Amino acid sequence: MLVIWNGIGIGILLTALLSYLIYKLRHPQAIRKEKKTPEDMERYSIKQMTQYIKDKFNEMTGANLYDLALDLEDFNRQKHMRTELKAALKGCNSGDLYDKIYVKDLIYDLLIRDYGMNERNADYVLPFEEPDKLAAKDKFDILIQLYKKKHHYKALPRMIEEYRLDELKSVIEEGQTESYIITEEEISRIYREKCTGLLSFEDKMQVIVQRIYQGFKGFGVIDEIRYMEIDGVSGGVSGIPASMQDIEDEEQLLQAMKASKGHDNTHSVWIMYRGKTMHLSFLSFGSELELKRICQTIYKWNNPGQLTEQNGFIVNDMKDNSRIVVMRPPFAESWVFFNRKFNLTYTDLEHFLNPRDRGYTFGNTELPIRLIPFLMKGARVTTVTGDQGTGKSTLMMAMTRYIAGYLTLRVQEMAFELHLRNLFPQRNIVSVRETADITGQKGMDIQKKTDGAVNIIGEAATAEQVAWFLQAGTVASLFTILSHHAKTFRDLVFSLRNSTLQTGLFRNESIAEQQVVSVLDFDIHLFKDAEGRRYIERITECVPLLEQDIYPEDPGRAAIEFYRRMTDRKTFEGRDIVVFQDGAYIAKHPISERQQTEMIRHMNARDRAEFTELLAAYWKVPA
Repeated sequence: MLVIWNGIGIGILLTALLSYLIYKLRHPQAIRKEKKTPEDMERYSIKQMTQYIKDKFNEMTGANLYDLALDLEDFNRQKHMRTELKAALKGCNSGDLYDKIYVKDLIYDLLIRDYGMNERNADYVLPFEEPDKLAAKDKFDILIQLYKKKHHYKALPRMIEEYRLDELKSVIEEGQTESYIITEEEISRIYREKCTGLLSFEDKMQVIVQRIYQGFKGFGVIDEIRYMEIDGVSGGVSGIPASMQDIEDEEQLLQAMKASKGHDNTHSVWIMYRGKTMHLSFLSFGSELELKRICQTIYKWNNPGQLTEQNGFIVNDMKDNSRIVVMRPPFAESWVFFNRKFNLTYTDLEHFLNPRDRGYTFGNTELPIRLIPFLMKGARVTTVTGDQGTGKSTLMMAMTRYIAGYLTLRVQEMAFELHLRNLFPQRNIVSVRETADITGQKGMDIQKKTDGAVNIIGEAATAEQVAWFLQAGTVASLFTILSHHAKTFRDLVFSLRNSTLQTGLFRNESIAEQQVVSVLDFDIHLFKDAEGRRYIERITECVPLLEQDIYPEDPGRAAIEFYRRMTDRKTFEGRDIVVFQDGAYIAKHPISERQQTEMIRHMNARDRAEFTELLAAYWKVPA
């Protein structure tokens, strides 16, 4: 009997042990963690692991392959791998996503294969299983990793949409001012809702690898953000710069540090999402030195030169076609950068003017969608105006589609932004930009010798760039497209006029204005409201009011008439063709007969018929 009971007892113990082993295999994270020793904490710190990866990469790229006594096949393989790694390390911090993925995969393999990372020690790096000990940036990184598994590089936009993080909030300045801001409390709330279960080892490793990469070869806390499908990211643009802190004694220093916590310029990560500039207040660069490192790294693709105290700023583009602007003291009050991305998917007017994926639509968008192509087919000199972030470059990309395919396009920019050859690779397009040694005027002069039919001039921010527009509009091309920041049509004409006077192209104000009016045909003005919705506020025709009356025969009266015409006579009128009103587009004044005649002259028979039909349908213009 005793033997039977002993057998039963042993069976129970074996069953319990087997159940424990099965549970351990299925739920390895749930087993009590071993006590972390100081040595473990040091070995599995981000700092120590980053240094290890640096040393390994230096070893892999600097080793002398001839000393390894490899056979020919292994030698060639090792040489190819080293060349590939060197290229990836050089390209990964220039905006090349494929190089970034290559480097991260290699970091992952080194940590698993050589450094000894496993399910037990992953929590030594970050307290994944103790949410109360996670910092806001840790929770954010984990959330981005979880969202990326399903939404890839739409992860951040998806999280913003799902939790309506892009709504105005009364947070800053003691709740007295509304702004777009994502707070630490919101990130913690989302983390509690999303991370209800245990993280997989793969998820933990991806977060760890990204943290190592962004501090080693990436762009710090903005590294993953800048690859997301957003409009742009900037840093160093808020908070109190160290140079502006006037500290006299130790006590004042401690008080200032306490008062400025979270408000110094290291807590300055901003994104532009659907036209809204949003502050990610829970993210920090950590130090002024880290912000400076990012600024000194992010602009260097294609070697645009050095950012020094003498030049103070650099405008360049990155390998992913985004624009980068970096400024530094003493030109700017602190180190700042602006990375603006251009969505190359909005290459048709329907998508641009009726963006259903952005959560809003407008009425009668058919009107501008049908009219704008005829401005291009009719070879009209057209400006696209509006504030920053209203979509000027995006609209110009969409408009280019309607330029006749047989016309050659020549693009002049300060930094490459339009990237029209990416969109229309089968067309004859050449884009040039200013460099340290080649001025914009030289670029314009050489373009006159390249058989260009249509000149497209990117953002005209200087008087010299406006001069290019007038040159192209008068002698260098069939027609010209230009983007500008003018707020009204009157401001546009006066700004163009004043720029010609500044450059010395004209000396008489009235003559300069008449020249601008004679070149300019239409202006498309974009607007972005407080909710971030973008639309065309108006399409305006420039109507010259130059009287052609003969001067009086009497010399005295002729002189008086001359000075009257040169001083107090109105030279132009801005006539709105289409306006945005009460959430919809409406037809207002018809296009002048002079413009109709010129436009029809450049169209083929089918386009002429469709244009005539459009005029009759909206403006009751007889055929």
